[in-house]
Amino acid sequence: MVSPLCEHRHGFLDATTMNKTDWKSALGALAGLEPSSAVADAQADKSDPVQRRKREGVVYSTNPDFAYADDVQATPSDTLPERQQRLRVSMERAGRGGKTVTLVRGFVGTDEQLQQLCRQLKQRCGVGGAVKDGEMVIQGDHRARLVGLLCEMGYTQTK
Repeated sequence: MVSPLCEHRHGFLDATTMNKTDWKSALGALAGLEPSSAVADAQADKSDPVQRRKREGVVYSTNPDFAYADDVQATPSDTLPERQQRLRVSMERAGRGGKTVTLVRGFVGTDEQLQQLCRQLKQRCGVGGAVKDGEMVIQGDHRARLVGLLCEMGYTQTK
């Protein structure tokens, strides 16, 4: 025999049902409400850390109609013409285990175009490198050579 915990206008809520559900849905069942989308979203967030990161900054909303907006990825702006690019070339040694690298900063454009420019510069200098955090990292001290190469390629505002 099922022992009712609470009689509600929709029927009985038994102990086995309570054990299989969490307290929010049980409370909603007692009140005769459907689980809200915020509760469902919170439950999905617990199981999916990617969803939780998307809504970072929004803790809780008391508005039942509140729709959590996902972070909108900024669309990469159109690449500036080569003459308008203000590239800055610098040398850095700190935090790299004593290794010297040349940094090229200030490129405005898509990641693919930045990768392509970095690849061309690495080939012309005969060294390795990578693109990290929107800047080109070229191994070794090649400041003068890179400024000359970039000016030849049409990046006239390079310093």
